[in-house]
Amino acid sequence: MIEEAVMTKVHIMSVVGSAVPATLRARGLLACWYLIQDGEPVSGPLASLPVAEALSRQMQPHTLNS
Repeated sequence: MIEEAVMTKVHIMSVVGSAVPATLRARGLLACWYLIQDGEPVSGPLASLPVAEALSRQMQPHTLNS
């Protein structure tokens, strides 16, 4: 019997304004990004979209072809 593992994608979610943690707002940031998997955050607030994109690529499941 062959079992197939189902891997969910990591998505990037942005938040703006008062949803940005106070520590980041104090640094002048009006937006931040989180990585989300299965509706749950898997990273803390990230200060830039390029950082979120790079981390997302690292966390994506690799597809294996048989």
